[in-house]
Amino acid sequence: MIYLHHPKHGVKIASLEMEAQYDETNGWTRFDPAELDAIISPPDEPLLETAEQANLLAEPRRRGRPRIAKSE
Repeated sequence: MIYLHHPKHGVKIASLEMEAQYDETNGWTRFDPAELDAIISPPDEPLLETAEQANLLAEPRRRGRPRIAKSE
């Protein structure tokens, strides 16, 4: 088993040497799992900058005939 680390994607395990060589061409680096804490450090800045609401749905479109106002 070959342990690989990428600064953006994290850690993965390659099962074949050929897979590890291909991953190394894409920015992955090998590491010893005993030294995992030295390689992976927490990010300097938070992942979320502001607490914005996500996935807000627009008001649903009304279906059917428009309502007629009642006259008095």
